[in-house]
Amino acid sequence: MTLTQQQPKTTGAKRLAGKVAVVTGGSRGIGAGIALRLAEEGATVAVNYNNSKDAADKIVKQIEELGSKAAAFKGNVSSEQDSKNLFAEVTKEFGNIDILVNNAGVYDTLFIKDVTEEHVDYVIDINIKGVIYATKEALKNFADGGRIINISSKAAQSAMPGFSVYSATKAALDTLTRTWAQELGKRKITVNGVAPGPVASDMFNTVPQELKDEFINKTALGRIGEPEDIAAVVAFLASDDGRWVTGHTIAADGGITV
Repeated sequence: MTLTQQQPKTTGAKRLAGKVAVVTGGSRGIGAGIALRLAEEGATVAVNYNNSKDAADKIVKQIEELGSKAAAFKGNVSSEQDSKNLFAEVTKEFGNIDILVNNAGVYDTLFIKDVTEEHVDYVIDINIKGVIYATKEALKNFADGGRIINISSKAAQSAMPGFSVYSATKAALDTLTRTWAQELGKRKITVNGVAPGPVASDMFNTVPQELKDEFINKTALGRIGEPEDIAAVVAFLASDDGRWVTGHTIAADGGITV
């Protein structure tokens, strides 16, 4: 074995240097993990938040400490007007967008007998409409050859009591991913999804401990996921390494569905 084979060459090059990324819902949980990972890869990151300004500012500070540029942008992506304002502000600050991560979402479950109009509207507005509005507005100033990554969920393929509306929104998101991949392929824009299993986050903290234990027991790797686990897959799809992958939703679930 040669010395080169024993010690693979590492250039230290950052895969996303010179790229501008927008992470919706980027102030906490999975979104924060994604924002930090993209910054580590060299991207300038627009951290979108709706309510958590302090949390968003904290992520921006952490990104700047990594040596990358970042700024926090307030906006409720489930509002078409907010989305217009958000992406206008981002492009004014950073120029054209290269990477959009549609991460903003809500985890809200009810058994069908308890479902209300408010519940349906709330989950659909953020998990579906928010992704549509954000993508539409981002594309107005989006680089050819860019990357769109939608954060889905393995719940889209699961049949769990109480998850009907939530799971339906994530299944719809997977359909948007496939359709947009066809629509935008002529511009060399890839569109993919990442479907986490259970991940340690603010949303997951609301899950009863007995259900958390059940998830761990069912997961091949024997633990709950971390935001960094999801962020690593997003970083791959956002980089040139993922250039030949489009229209797919990749499971990042530690083997819970194996």
